[in-house]
Amino acid sequence: MKLPLSKRKDTGNGAKKITKAGDVPLLVCVFLMACFGCLMIYSASSYTAQVQYGDSWYFVKKQILGVVLGTAAMAGVCFLPYRKLSKLKIPGVIVAVILLALVFVPGIGITNYGATRWIGFGGVTIQPSEIAKYAFVLFAAAYFSKNYEKVKTVKGVLPVLGVGMMFCVLIIIEPNMSITMCVGLLMLAVIFLSGTNLKTFAFILIPFVVAVPLLIILEPYRLQRLSAFIDPWASPKDEGYQLIQSLYALGNGGFFGKGLFNSTQKYRFLPFAESDFILAIMGEELGFLGLALFFFVSAFIVYRGFRIAKNCNNRFGFLLSAGFTLVYGIQVMINALVVSGAIPPTGLPLPLISSGNTSLIITMASMGVLYNVSRSD
Repeated sequence: MKLPLSKRKDTGNGAKKITKAGDVPLLVCVFLMACFGCLMIYSASSYTAQVQYGDSWYFVKKQILGVVLGTAAMAGVCFLPYRKLSKLKIPGVIVAVILLALVFVPGIGITNYGATRWIGFGGVTIQPSEIAKYAFVLFAAAYFSKNYEKVKTVKGVLPVLGVGMMFCVLIIIEPNMSITMCVGLLMLAVIFLSGTNLKTFAFILIPFVVAVPLLIILEPYRLQRLSAFIDPWASPKDEGYQLIQSLYALGNGGFFGKGLFNSTQKYRFLPFAESDFILAIMGEELGFLGLALFFFVSAFIVYRGFRIAKNCNNRFGFLLSAGFTLVYGIQVMINALVVSGAIPPTGLPLPLISSGNTSLIITMASMGVLYNVSRSD
């Protein structure tokens, strides 16, 4: 029987002997999902890529490179003692902050559609907010594993709150509301899993509940998106356009779908069809059954991740694997809710599927860490 978190051992930074085969089904699912993402990106982007770049494989070539690098990263971390990652908690935060700050440096930060969320070095583009999510989990897991006796008090969780809020501030001014929400939810979930009491958790939760509507009110474009969410047909050519086209795609798919490569919305009707709204193209081409299978595999990945966390005998491994699993699960959930019109539209990639190498590579690497935890006592 596994120990509750409050009684799990603090193993420090040392490495223990690896004694188990590890969770191979997790790695197989992650790799197959990444390959499936390449297929869907080709379907969703081939026409746009041909029109804009004269190469229907433009986005797919970049994604295949990401799959290769992501697979190498996933394989590499599979066999590195994960406990030694705790030594990187401070360097990880420093690197994430520097990268997030570089977004605002002219000549390095890259602006698209009114938001500056990327940095570029030569031909390489990086989205620092994707790295920041995992840096936060690493810091929180390392801190709570060493200071587990302090998690019952607000003062005890302040360092984790401070790092999380620092990331949120840097991300929200890009602006990037969606990743800010992800980091905020991730912060609350990790603090809850750390074993804090309900009084402390409630004290932390209340400011977050108040902050969300304030962030929406303070920015006119967020109010416009909220209005489009409430009634997208009130502005069908402006803020409501993307959601309407997404709903058309999902509706066109029906139960069985129109067939792979047969989407209509990908012909420049639906913006960001290969990235943030690729789930809508999947729904149009593969139908309800295809989406059900996708969500089943996604849920299986989340289940395996939490299973690994549950079976881990030390706090650091528990929180690290649970946190990395939550990053994936929260992002899939929010993307699905946005595409289906259940929450206001916001830009957020679908992990392992959407076009974008930063998210793909680091997500695959994080799954390698989960496998590493599953191999260790």
